[in-house]
Amino acid sequence: MKINSLFKELGEKPWEFIMAAGGIREKNFGPVVDACSIINARSGNCPEDCAFCAQSAHHTARSRAYPLLPEGDVISAAKRVFEKGVRRFCIVTSGRGIGSEKELSSIARMVEKVREIGFLPCATLGALSLPQLRILNEAGLHRYHHNLETSRSFFPRICSTHTYDERIETLSAAKEAGLSTCSGGIFGMGEDMPDRAEMASELARLDVDSVPVNFLMPIPGTPLEDTDFITPLEALKSIALLRHVLPEKEIRVCGGRLTGLRELHPMVFMAGANGILMGDYLTTNGRNFEDDLRMINDLGMRLHG
Repeated sequence: MKINSLFKELGEKPWEFIMAAGGIREKNFGPVVDACSIINARSGNCPEDCAFCAQSAHHTARSRAYPLLPEGDVISAAKRVFEKGVRRFCIVTSGRGIGSEKELSSIARMVEKVREIGFLPCATLGALSLPQLRILNEAGLHRYHHNLETSRSFFPRICSTHTYDERIETLSAAKEAGLSTCSGGIFGMGEDMPDRAEMASELARLDVDSVPVNFLMPIPGTPLEDTDFITPLEALKSIALLRHVLPEKEIRVCGGRLTGLRELHPMVFMAGANGILMGDYLTTNGRNFEDDLRMINDLGMRLHG
């Protein structure tokens, strides 16, 4: 469906547009929720200046900074999450990328151990080269995550230390390395619906497998600290737009889903999402597992088998 037609439907009949997105999700995924969880395995001191991020060395936000966690800590966290029924576990590190062979080898060992637990391992490690991504693939990595964050048009207002094309190059390298790809963005940074549609079209062109949707949580000490929260209806319309543009792709709602959606939070699935991030986020707390599992059950849905 053409973007102009989508905008017309979205503007004239927003709830019909949202519910139609839920129908697309039901047709392609059924009542199954794909759940993932993350660990912030290296935090802070990032040289990039992404305006939303508390871990940037350019900002004054107060966030914990620490080097790569010991392997045992990462694996213990993974085991705790596995017991909750989560299928995907993502190792996340701050920074532009992985600078040393030693650190890459350590992460590769973590990936091997995470797969042995029974997960589909994922990683978010910044801008990596094709040889680095191939090493991780050989270690058992299933999916590489690298967000576009927003549209190409809006990106210069969000980051100046690297380009949009550099992000696309990393995703292309991950595909070439044989990895599944995950890329999405953050809504509510000041962009508009056409920006979100532009990002969705780019993700369709890149043929990514999974699209994480985040809603800005304004953090004191970042350039976006005074940004107003996105409204719940705007959040649902944005999820629905992605589903209409990307009917067969995984769409998972991640950071900011409670603050962005408030009482409408359970409606993310009716708007077209088929997955959620469970547990804590990178520098902020998430929802406890029991509440999410109860919500999924109350909706007559289930976690992936």
